[in-house]
Amino acid sequence: MADPVQAEAGVAVFIGLGANLGDRKAALRDALAALGQMPAIKVVRVSPLYGSAPVDAGGPDYLNAVAELATTLTPQALLQALQTIEQAAGRERPYRNAPRTLDLDILWFGDRVIDTPELTVPHPRMAERAFVLRPLADLEPQRVDAAALQAVASQDIHPLEGSDWAGLADPVR
Repeated sequence: MADPVQAEAGVAVFIGLGANLGDRKAALRDALAALGQMPAIKVVRVSPLYGSAPVDAGGPDYLNAVAELATTLTPQALLQALQTIEQAAGRERPYRNAPRTLDLDILWFGDRVIDTPELTVPHPRMAERAFVLRPLADLEPQRVDAAALQAVASQDIHPLEGSDWAGLADPVR
């Protein structure tokens, strides 16, 4: 990762975590552990764990959560780190919205707006996905509009475990 780091204090970043193949919970925990072991990333807090039916896709139900990170990485370097973790978890991309062992998406990167062929932030489809909005609202209710939650209310999503599922000492402040 040759990308330079940003400001020394770090940027607040929110990422979506999901998995619907294999040991889904272990995949999400392992991803958080891998992120926490990187010197330029700190896992700040994690939402409760949710179960959800696939949206615009087939396959088994997902486990989903949202994590807040603090990072000194650039957006591109963070994306590369997330993709490396996905690949280590056996992520394959045979077609759009294919079932997956692990999915890590950058939802917000500080207050930046990014639109490149590789990365769009804020995430372009998060307002259409209850599996993003519900756990995000657990962490940052002011970021999730009530009308947006109402718009996705028909999507099948249900809480499974509190934020302690991730094994962090203080997952939600």
